[in-house]
Amino acid sequence: MSKLLIQQADVLTLDESERILRAADIAIENRKIVAVGNAPRDFVADETIDARHHVALPGFFNAHTHAAMTLLRGSAEDLPLDRWFNEGIWRTESALQDEDVYWGTALAACEMLRSGTVAFADHYFYMHHAARAVQESGMKALLAWCVFGSDFAPEMGPTTLELTGDFVAEFQNSAGGRIKTMLGPHSPYISSARSLQQAVHVARKLGVGCHIHVSESPEQVANSYKQHGKSPVAYLNDLGIFDLPSIAAHAIYVNDDDIAILRAKRVSVAACPKTHLKLSMKTTRIVDLINAGVHVALGTDGAASNNDLDLLEVTRLTALLQKHDTGDATVLPSMQALKLATQHGARAMGFDDSGVLRVGADADLILLDFDKPHLTPRHDLAANVVHSARGSDVNYVIVDGKVLLRQGELTTLDEQKIMREAQMRGLRMVGSAQRQTQLYQG
Repeated sequence: MSKLLIQQADVLTLDESERILRAADIAIENRKIVAVGNAPRDFVADETIDARHHVALPGFFNAHTHAAMTLLRGSAEDLPLDRWFNEGIWRTESALQDEDVYWGTALAACEMLRSGTVAFADHYFYMHHAARAVQESGMKALLAWCVFGSDFAPEMGPTTLELTGDFVAEFQNSAGGRIKTMLGPHSPYISSARSLQQAVHVARKLGVGCHIHVSESPEQVANSYKQHGKSPVAYLNDLGIFDLPSIAAHAIYVNDDDIAILRAKRVSVAACPKTHLKLSMKTTRIVDLINAGVHVALGTDGAASNNDLDLLEVTRLTALLQKHDTGDATVLPSMQALKLATQHGARAMGFDDSGVLRVGADADLILLDFDKPHLTPRHDLAANVVHSARGSDVNYVIVDGKVLLRQGELTTLDEQKIMREAQMRGLRMVGSAQRQTQLYQG
């Protein structure tokens, strides 16, 4: 059992009392926090971190992303949602090889760790390769293998619902509990009613939930009313999706009846405001959802639409956009915004013992170096983190008590090798798509 002692940190606990501790200790043993404030006199650490000039807080939980899409970063720019999908992403993904997912996810892990993310909810293909990257990185993850289940969109490679069920059976609670799984039906606008009902059946049998895209555009909502006579949220609810633990990604174009369903079924909404801005979409009604009692977490979406995986940046955008969109500067104060990025994401992903710094919680935390001009003075630590800090200020990342980033250096991943491999694979995929386009146009 390794013991880790963090000394002299200013601490944003994000607990029920929202305690802020100055020059405090955090003692960690066997993956758990055993003291916050003053370490026991008889606590003998295997490693001690001098955290003077640092602020400790729970690590970030990225509640919706497509990690391996780091390989497509910058490949489909300045396009609206439908053209981004059809002319850019799906054409490039036709060149995706299963091993690409390992390298793209490993690159995402490097990027996320460097900006303070300790766990992510991934929705993509060939997820056994993503699981390998998670195992090696030391991060936590909720992995969902995307299934189109469509009459018009071919599946990626050998993907079937049965195959994804086998993935769940193999990897649920693997890597010492760091990996959890869900089923990943793509969306109500791609997946058929039959495939969605089958997903519900398989998920119930396996004891897991579903991670699905919902109500991303006005056209999706209009088509749902035309085809089904109801909104996408109501349609999925009638099919039984929301009877399971669920993450509804985006949920931008929702009405009050939809919000009532999301609250009643305890669905977690994963808002991704940077992608929404970049693709000229509206933004999720986060304040309305929270006020109605809906559980809201934050996601980056994939790097092909974000174009990075910095959840701290997303947290800042979330707070600013909600103030702007509501016309109320008092909404979503910094402490609440941080909770969306930490404990709300942890709960959405099933890591209920994380997202807070208190005795008995999982030791999933980060240290930001505050010895910098843009973080001085420290009148309001939460505001400093949300509105002044940068992902690059993260100096330590600790997951289950293991140091994954130490003084700005990754400890578990060969970053240079991963970057080289990802560069080659990304160029191959995008080049293949460009050649297909030239042949089609010629």
